[in-house]
Amino acid sequence: MAEPARPAASLARFGFTEPAAQEALRSAGWWTDAGADSGAGELLAALARTPDPNLALLTLDRVRTGDEAGWAELDERLRADRRLRARLLSVLGCSTVLGDLVAAEPGQWRRLAAVSLSPVNDYDQHLADAVTADGAQLTGAAAVRALRSGYRGLLLEIAASDLAHVVEPELDRPSLTDITGALTMLAEAALRTGLSLAEREVGHSADETLAVIAMGKCGARELNYVSDVDVVFVGAGDIPVATRLAASLMRIVGQACFEVDAALRPEGKAGVLVRSLDSHETYYTRWARTWEFQALLKARPVAGDRELGRRYAELVAPMVWSAAEREDFVADVQRMRRRVERHVPAELADRELKLGKGGLRDVEFAVQLLQLVHGRADTTLRAPSTLDALEALGAGGYVGRVDAAELRESYEFLRMVEHRLQLRGLRRTHLFPEPGDAEELRRLARAGAMRPVRGKPESEVLISEFRRHLLRVRRLHEKLFYRPLLEAVSRVPTAALRLTTQQAANRLSALGYLAPDGALRHIRALTSGVSRRAAIQRTLLPVLLDLLADTADPDGGLLAYRRVSEALAETPWYLRVLRDEAAVVERLATLLGTSNLIPDLLVRAPEVLQRLSDDRALAGRDPGEVARSLRAAAGRQPGVEGTVVAARSLRRHELLRVACADLLGLLDVNSVCLALSSVWTAVLQATLAAAVRARADEAGGERARITVIGMGRLGGEELGYGSDADVLFVCEPVGGANDSEAVRFATSVAESVRSALGAPSQDPPLVVDTDLRPEGRSGPLVRTVDSYRAYYARWGQVWEAQALLRGRVVAGDAELGDRFLAAVDPFRYPEGGLDAAEIREVRRIKARVETERLPKGADPTVHTKLGRGGLADVEWTAQLMQLRYAHRIPGLRTTSTSMALRTLAAEGIADRDDVEALIRAWELATRARNVTMLVKGKPSDQLPASGRELAAVARAFGLSADDDPGEFLDRYRRVTRRAHAVVQRLFYES
Repeated sequence: MAEPARPAASLARFGFTEPAAQEALRSAGWWTDAGADSGAGELLAALARTPDPNLALLTLDRVRTGDEAGWAELDERLRADRRLRARLLSVLGCSTVLGDLVAAEPGQWRRLAAVSLSPVNDYDQHLADAVTADGAQLTGAAAVRALRSGYRGLLLEIAASDLAHVVEPELDRPSLTDITGALTMLAEAALRTGLSLAEREVGHSADETLAVIAMGKCGARELNYVSDVDVVFVGAGDIPVATRLAASLMRIVGQACFEVDAALRPEGKAGVLVRSLDSHETYYTRWARTWEFQALLKARPVAGDRELGRRYAELVAPMVWSAAEREDFVADVQRMRRRVERHVPAELADRELKLGKGGLRDVEFAVQLLQLVHGRADTTLRAPSTLDALEALGAGGYVGRVDAAELRESYEFLRMVEHRLQLRGLRRTHLFPEPGDAEELRRLARAGAMRPVRGKPESEVLISEFRRHLLRVRRLHEKLFYRPLLEAVSRVPTAALRLTTQQAANRLSALGYLAPDGALRHIRALTSGVSRRAAIQRTLLPVLLDLLADTADPDGGLLAYRRVSEALAETPWYLRVLRDEAAVVERLATLLGTSNLIPDLLVRAPEVLQRLSDDRALAGRDPGEVARSLRAAAGRQPGVEGTVVAARSLRRHELLRVACADLLGLLDVNSVCLALSSVWTAVLQATLAAAVRARADEAGGERARITVIGMGRLGGEELGYGSDADVLFVCEPVGGANDSEAVRFATSVAESVRSALGAPSQDPPLVVDTDLRPEGRSGPLVRTVDSYRAYYARWGQVWEAQALLRGRVVAGDAELGDRFLAAVDPFRYPEGGLDAAEIREVRRIKARVETERLPKGADPTVHTKLGRGGLADVEWTAQLMQLRYAHRIPGLRTTSTSMALRTLAAEGIADRDDVEALIRAWELATRARNVTMLVKGKPSDQLPASGRELAAVARAFGLSADDDPGEFLDRYRRVTRRAHAVVQRLFYES
């Protein structure tokens, strides 16, 4: 009973799993009760190596039953002829449609028995013979059937040549260009034969009437097995006749071979099918869009009137190679690629090997953009073929040789997968099999000559390779497509190419540089010489130039990069980090092309560069820990001057870190304000401690305890990049000193702190502002708690109570500070709130401030501080409510504007939507003020009205390069207008 199981097990070893397989083998004479026929061992082993042994065997069985008279010959040849065996079995085990052809048309297999297959140059004659019978050309349906048969027969030969090595690995493996070239030649022959049939049908010759221009993959000589053939028709003379010829050609070839697609013609499907040469010239000159010139890169005459086709090619070539001079050309091409990506359904994105991320289009778009940008002057790049162009780009130095080799390898792999997918059913498909489709994955892997690796089955090897190539292509696409290399401006030393200064300037201008000549001077300064530094700059600059081109101010960014590079020329790790960390280069370009402040800070705090690639290092630091580190480091320095130098250095570092994180969108506005306030506070603390020590040494001991009360934005922990530190100094006698001695001691300390921190430097100033003290500038710099209490009780005005709302201990003796705040609480949180006269006084003062302090000519709709709905509007509203209600609502006893506002909503004093409108406007105005400072490099309350500064601010707020910067101003006005309406109700009417 065990005997029948042995042959079945043997069958499985050959890959035959279908129940009908054993009978098919027996009928063919290749299998006996004892197993494989003694003369069929190599044949069965070859069948086992096909992508689908079951499919190959059962199709052969159909061939046998369909042509029993010829079977003996085929059987004999298959046993003896390794080349035929490899060609035929590989096709039958891969393609159901070509297998149907071999089974349905006895003798088709003989095509594959020749020593060499039909030369591609003979395809025209083969197809012409196929549509000829008894010396006359066939017509109608008979001609279509004959053309289809002839086309499929030659397609069978191409597929056999492509796949033979899968079955017999010792046979030569044709290159991708060999296969795509043959497929293209076959398509061209089909077009010419179809046109000949159309001429007979229409009764008119295409010569001097119609030229067929191949576009897309046919024009590039890189067709797939199943692909539309894109064409453009050019007519001469009788255009209606030419149109009938074109329509007939499309119908005949479409029915017999493949779809002929004329959608790339002027105006697309809405345009006329055939145009004259003059009409094409008019259209391309006046109305053509960027993508149409990109498509014309591959235009090539293939059928019809040769002279007319040649004239068309000569007409469009100059247009193609000057397209990069069009305004926003690079951005247009990039936008088009992004649109294509967005149209890929999300559920198919990971499997789409043509249009998805990392797919074939990524390679083609990157190569085409580089061609169009550089090919205007370098004719070696004017190759329609993707692989030929990629090779030329690598040879010319536009693409690194390793990058070019990797991109070619991945492109060839993806095209191979695409071809194998299409061969299965001769269907136009670009979808990689689903992960759970084990059988299809196995067939596809075997069709691609994949073999198991270290215990992994071929299907897993295929999946791994597919993912690896997608990731590689996407990485290189982003590197090349969004940062095209410019040989002229980067001065990469290659023997193959040297560009003139004017050509380089043109390229810079095309990328958006307004002063390309100035940019070239910067480039020459950075890349001249033979030093290692110059060599690395020559590698970096092509990438950086395009990254800067995507910022609001490419020219300013390049100048800043030169300044930073020259300042850090002797810093050993600087260029190495830029070369090895792509994220650092990308972010550096964004920062330099946006901010005038960051380059100055970067020169003095270059170590922040090393953090640019790490979001956590850039934005994840705890402000409290930063403050402790700063105090500890500064406190170790001798004297006030040494402390301030160290504190300034650490502040500069933190200021730059926060600014970078801010512009890169890694910190929200409240986090930015908290971080800036925290570091300012730490600087004050360290400097005060050093000043106290120094004065105590001079005086023979401390004469006073001192505390610093933060006021304004410092007290509210709402500092911006250019904010001063508003403070009050408070003292108390110690060591037997009297009040007068304590005040003198503390005043000396306070003056030392102010002068040390306010000394000129290249960093943003550290101004310690004491103008909010009693009696202002004419009053004493330091007072005791009792003196402050007495002043406020006797002479304090409502505006001073309002200022004290933000009072907070920031430095010095915390216990003394707490006693001071407790002493002023009755004044700033008055029992019973404000009376009507005091409310009118607050309103009067606000109106006076807005009238007197708003700069002449300022636009109040975009003035972040004093404008309508701006910071003052919101803050005065919050503070008026605190003065009125904080005596009975503890939640209003806060220095934070937003917390005070939220308490108003929680307590029902203000509508929640109104409060949210105020907070939204306050945060927007605060960040707009901060970003404007970063962009301009100096404090400014007025938003830029236009130009690159406005564009930079808008980009920092998330608008893309494609958006109108004015949209940001519109948004700002909309938000602040809503807030201003709330202020009118709460501040003036409630």
